[in-house]
Amino acid sequence: MVLSKRFKMKTISEINDKIIQNRAVVWTVEELKARVTPDNIAQIAEQVDVITTGTFEPMEGSGAVINLGHTDPPINIRTCWLDGVLAYSGFGAVDLYLGAAQMIEDADETRERGGGHVIEDLIAGKPIHLKASGVVSDCYPRNSFETTITRDTINQFYLFNPRNLYQNFIVGVNGGEHPLYTYLGPLQPYLGNAVYSNPGALNPLLNDPDLQLIGIGTKIFIGGGIGYITWEGTQHFPLQKRLENRTPIGPAATLALIGDAKQMSPYWVRGCYFKNYGSSLMLGVGIPLPVLNQDVIARCAVSDQDIVAPVIDFAIPRRVRPTFGLVNYGQLKKGKISIEGKTIKTAPLASISRSREVAQELKKWIESGSFTLTEPVASISQDRSFLPQNIWGSQISLD
Repeated sequence: MVLSKRFKMKTISEINDKIIQNRAVVWTVEELKARVTPDNIAQIAEQVDVITTGTFEPMEGSGAVINLGHTDPPINIRTCWLDGVLAYSGFGAVDLYLGAAQMIEDADETRERGGGHVIEDLIAGKPIHLKASGVVSDCYPRNSFETTITRDTINQFYLFNPRNLYQNFIVGVNGGEHPLYTYLGPLQPYLGNAVYSNPGALNPLLNDPDLQLIGIGTKIFIGGGIGYITWEGTQHFPLQKRLENRTPIGPAATLALIGDAKQMSPYWVRGCYFKNYGSSLMLGVGIPLPVLNQDVIARCAVSDQDIVAPVIDFAIPRRVRPTFGLVNYGQLKKGKISIEGKTIKTAPLASISRSREVAQELKKWIESGSFTLTEPVASISQDRSFLPQNIWGSQISLD
């Protein structure tokens, strides 16, 4: 795209000045998509300062860092359970990492509970039972500890999520003869249903497909509080094949995020459970996109019809599964797609309505002057390949 000669490029500093003075014009990405046309891109770029995006979807690559504070006498924790869910404790005497996908171990408790539920309860201020054992030394003579904690009785409590915000994902179906229970939820046999997890054109990373506006240090909305992008996420794969509009045709970029859980709300952080698969965390994340030039508006104008995802058959238990081709999110959101002449009902894992709420809430923060933008301190890698693990010298049975 050739930028208009009359358009004055903006800077984040200039936009922040307008935010502080309550003069910034902020649109949600849906408001932008509803109003933009090929003829008014330059006009909107001059008028609007920030576009807000959002998603609310399962993000099992999440977890919480917790510092308990020292006991008297001190303990060096080596095994610890929070409401029966095992937390990792190998990086400090009273530091813990609780993974959202870790499942409960206590046989007396319901199995449909995991780390994501404990994180939600802590954020909500509920009491959590803690049971720990330690390794005894001269520095740490205590060998066990049991108590009840809340978010107000611990020191640090923040989410540190190694993989959030998939830039696109897949559509799951089951071409086999038996029901399958997956990270997308139940898939019915004989192509009985299709499940997709990405909110499509609302997704923050699909509106900045080459991550030109997003980088390490970008301030974000996470769980109802303020957080930051810290690094590329695990399984980050920016080299995924892309359409002409630069959106990927399958899983691509991911981000690692951090945020103070003591600022968060259980409205935006919800533990969830997938039958016969495990626990996860429904998390609201919103990213503001500064309108620095006309290209920002052109990229954010992408519609659900212009973004595709592969339909994957989970009936084949292999790393690379067969595909039934690509479908666009406009088709998926209509509630049905056609595969080999058969009409199949579709359903999203992401909450489209709450994804919309994230973008609206972030808009309010910016308009009120309580949320300013940050300059990234470094770019997210754009040349990371995706390496699988191949098992050599052994045979794996799938029976």
